[in-house]
Amino acid sequence: MDKLIQMLKRHEGVETHVYLCSADRQTIGVGRNVDARGGLGISPDEVEFLLSNDILRCIKELSKEYVWFGDLDETRQEAVIDAFFCLGATKFRGFQKMILAFEEADYKEASIQLLLSKFAKQTGKRAIELAEMIETGAYP
Repeated sequence: MDKLIQMLKRHEGVETHVYLCSADRQTIGVGRNVDARGGLGISPDEVEFLLSNDILRCIKELSKEYVWFGDLDETRQEAVIDAFFCLGATKFRGFQKMILAFEEADYKEASIQLLLSKFAKQTGKRAIELAEMIETGAYP
C-alpha cells in the first residue's frame, strides 16, 4: 500500500487547496474531484473529520493567545469558538473591545461589543445567538 500511495501522490500531485485539474474540475488533496459537476465531493465522515480538526485548531489557537479563554464556562467557550471559526484568528484579533471585556470577565459588555460589530450585521441570527450565550452562559 505504501508504494501505491507514493505512486498516486507522484502521478496526481498533492494539493492542500482546491485547484483545477487537467479536466477543468475542482480537485483537492491527491486527485479528489470535488467538483459539483460529477465529482465525488467529500463523505459525511470526512465532513465530520474536517470539522473536528478545525474545532481543535480553534481551541489550540484561542488557548495559546487568550489566557481568559480557559477560564470561560463551556457554553461561553463554544460561543467564542463559533465566532473564531467564522472570523479566523486575524479578524478575531480586531475585536479589541470584546476581547478586553472577556479579559475583565464582563460578559454583558463582550456580548454588546459582538452585537456592535460588522460580523453581527453580516451574520444576523448567528451573532444574536452567540451574544446571548456569552452574556448568560447558556444556550438559547
